[in-house]
Amino acid sequence: MKGIKIIFWVIWRIWFYILMAIPILIMLPFLLISIITESGYPYFFKMARIWAKFILFGMGFYYKTKREQKLEKGKSYMIVANHTSMSDIMLMLAVVRNPFVFVGKKELSKIPLFGFFYKRTCILVDRNSSKSKNEVFKRAQNRLNQGLSICIFPEGGVPDDETILLDEFKDGAFRLAIEHQIPIVPIVFADNKERFSYTFLSGSPGKMRVKVLSFIETKGLGAERRKDLRDQTRQLIYKGLLQFKKADQD
Repeated sequence: MKGIKIIFWVIWRIWFYILMAIPILIMLPFLLISIITESGYPYFFKMARIWAKFILFGMGFYYKTKREQKLEKGKSYMIVANHTSMSDIMLMLAVVRNPFVFVGKKELSKIPLFGFFYKRTCILVDRNSSKSKNEVFKRAQNRLNQGLSICIFPEGGVPDDETILLDEFKDGAFRLAIEHQIPIVPIVFADNKERFSYTFLSGSPGKMRVKVLSFIETKGLGAERRKDLRDQTRQLIYKGLLQFKKADQD
C-alpha cells in the first residue's frame, strides 16, 4: 500500500509542474505582450488568475472562501497570509481579484518557463542581501504608486519544521503599509500544508479553506508602530489557524 502511495505522490508532483506549463504555453503570445510594459500588468494578472485556477482544479483542489470584509476596486492594499506551500501562490491569485504584485524569493525564478514570467512581474528578494531588500522597497513603492496592491508572505519563507503552525513575521510588509497608509488584509490558509507541502512524498487532493479577515487600518500610524502592527497581524492569523484546527477536532 505504501508503494502505491509513493507512486501516486511522484506522478502527482510531476503533474503539478505539467499543469504549471500548459496554460502558460497556451497563452504565451498574450502573456509576452502583457509584460512588455508595466501598464500591461492588469491584463497579465487576469491571465495569471486563469493559470492559478487551472492548476488548483487540475490537482484536485477546491477552495472555499469566507470574507469578513471585501476589497474595494481600484484601492491599494497590503495583502499578507501564512505560508506553507507553493500552492499558496495559486490560491492567493484565485481568491484576490484586485491586481496585486507578489514580493517573493528569487529562487523561484529558476523554475523553467514559470520563472521567466515570475522574475519579470514579481518583486524578487535575495534574503541574504541588504541591498536587495532596499531595492524591494523601491520597486514596491513604485507599484503602489501605480494603484496596485502588494502581496507578501511575512514569515519570509516556509519553515523547514512543518510542525510550526506560524513562524515569526518580518517587518517589511508593515513598514510599507505604514509608509503608504494602506490597509493590511490578513488572510488565513487553513489546509495548504496538508494538501501540498514542500515535503515531496506528501499531500492529497481536497479542500482548501480560506478566511479573509477584517482589514487593519494604518492611517495615522507612524514608523514607531511597525512592530506593534506586525505582532497584531500575526496574532490574528495565528488565532484564525487555531480556530480552523479546533473546528477540525470538534
